[in-house]
Amino acid sequence: MDAKYDVVVVGGGAAGLSGALTLGRARRKVLVIDAGRPRNEPAEGVHTYLTREGLPPLELLAAGREEVIGYGGEIVTGVVETAEPLDGGGFRVVLDDGSAIEADRLLVTTGLVDELPDVPGLAERWGRDVLHCPYCHGWEVRDQVIGVLGTGPLSVHQALLWRQWSEDVTFFLHTAPEPDAEQREQLAARGVTVVEGKVTGLEVTGDRLAGVRLADGRVAPCRALATASRLTARAGLLAGLGLEAEEQEMSGYAIGTRVPADPSGATSVPGVWVAGNVTNLTEQVIGAAAAGVRAAAAINADLIAEETRRAVAARAWAHGSHESYDSDAAFWNARYAQSAQIWSGNPNTMLVREATDLEPGTVLDLGCGEGADAIWLAGKGWRVTAVDVSDVALERAAEHAGSAGVADRIDWQRHDLAASFPEGVFDLVSACFLHSPRDLPRDEILRAAASAVAPGGVLLVVGHAGWPSWEHTPPFDAHFPTPREVLETLELPEGEWEVQLSEEYERTQNGPDGSPGTRMDNVLKIRRLPGR
Repeated sequence: MDAKYDVVVVGGGAAGLSGALTLGRARRKVLVIDAGRPRNEPAEGVHTYLTREGLPPLELLAAGREEVIGYGGEIVTGVVETAEPLDGGGFRVVLDDGSAIEADRLLVTTGLVDELPDVPGLAERWGRDVLHCPYCHGWEVRDQVIGVLGTGPLSVHQALLWRQWSEDVTFFLHTAPEPDAEQREQLAARGVTVVEGKVTGLEVTGDRLAGVRLADGRVAPCRALATASRLTARAGLLAGLGLEAEEQEMSGYAIGTRVPADPSGATSVPGVWVAGNVTNLTEQVIGAAAAGVRAAAAINADLIAEETRRAVAARAWAHGSHESYDSDAAFWNARYAQSAQIWSGNPNTMLVREATDLEPGTVLDLGCGEGADAIWLAGKGWRVTAVDVSDVALERAAEHAGSAGVADRIDWQRHDLAASFPEGVFDLVSACFLHSPRDLPRDEILRAAASAVAPGGVLLVVGHAGWPSWEHTPPFDAHFPTPREVLETLELPEGEWEVQLSEEYERTQNGPDGSPGTRMDNVLKIRRLPGR
């Protein structure tokens, strides 16, 4: 399980797995989080599901999981406790084991909870011979003695519906309203027996329902008992996103609560979709599966639209007139304003490799961007001064540092390094990918960086060695200096420094369209000798 996915699907029933399958086939990175407690687990089989008629529910889900995994999807067992939006876009979900996962989009397919009538013994037989849906279970109890337990104003409708599957149907009024004259006429015309009084228990013989027990002591025979539960969407985790459930009605009467959404499953919170019984209380298994496909297709289309907007903005930025901006700050603010997140959010791998074994002290991070390097360093115990020319980047970085719990260890400073430089000396000065399509006095900046290194301290310079593999037509002229050239331009006094690392290396990097590529980078690590 990784820390970030394109889509996290919460709930691994028919809707969730169908959505994950669709997203996997769309080459999305998708994770399904499922508690492993499907609503229909007690049922012998799934019905009215073309080509899967009668298949036990757990077998259907097992087959679905295999298909999702076959297309690169991941599935974990767990309960999502909370979901919350991230400042930079996307969402974070927290599981019951404390682990947290981020995603660009959420598909919630958590289903519903049946709130059953308070009749002793009824819950234990739910889904076996205490039933709710004739289309799901009617054929299996056809021509048997069927009871209908009245609980509300729709109970007469339910009794008439079940009459299609058996000529021997008894309607137990229980807590339902007294039928009016027209309803009694309908029941009588269809041969449905009406029994007054409350049901107080079930009679079971040989692990089979044999009848219902009434408050006056009578026992009425029946082999199946149909009843309506109150249907409550499992929507608690959505509260942190500002989503609330609403009543769903049937024939003008409330039957439970659902999460409202449009026909594609999109909720009022951008980036969050729902599918299946969490949003449509009466959806059957095959309908829930179809809803998962529809939601997944909408999610993929939404991601494509966002990725296209970013690609267009990046292309315009890369191929535009960089000198048209009146300052470096305006240029880089425009760059960061293109998206809620420009960089990966991960620290540079070469910094991690080379700084891990250093004794934490003070560090200067030049060109800190959205703060990933500074936050990593602060988390390792360094006291960080982080510098960038972009107000947008610095504000974003400060928010990320607050979320990471290291805000008190980082001093964010805005500097146009061509005009000003932070004061002080530092045990580590890091300049990772200090490149710009605009005129940048990189050599002078790096000489200032070397002057800011304390005796015994380290200067780490990481840069690009060329254009990425997918960039066949460079968008602007640029010189990428080698480590030797960087060392020469530093003009270091002889005998005061030692070179600890000077190398070129290749790394993988995805292109703007998400396709894999490579890029050559280089690194120079030098140490100022103690006492110098």
